[in-house]
Amino acid sequence: MDLFAPKHLLIILLICLVVFGTKKLKTIGQDLGGAVKGFKSAMNDGEKEAEKKADATAEAAAARLTQDAAAPAATTTKSDSAGSSQHG
Repeated sequence: MDLFAPKHLLIILLICLVVFGTKKLKTIGQDLGGAVKGFKSAMNDGEKEAEKKADATAEAAAARLTQDAAAPAATTTKSDSAGSSQHG
């Protein structure tokens, strides 16, 4: 009673051949294959773009961290030199 038993699939295939004919089924198969290829291609392109955006975001974050780490050192140096000139 399985719907997708081999016997049932053969019967469905025979009915499709009678209704559509071999040329039409071949064309439908080619169109479906082209659509699947296009979908896979678009998915791969989307993943590549997402990776590029993630890399750019990571690089920007690393640059900000580097700038933030360098900024307090510069501020400390200025305040130390100003403080030492007042005391001395």
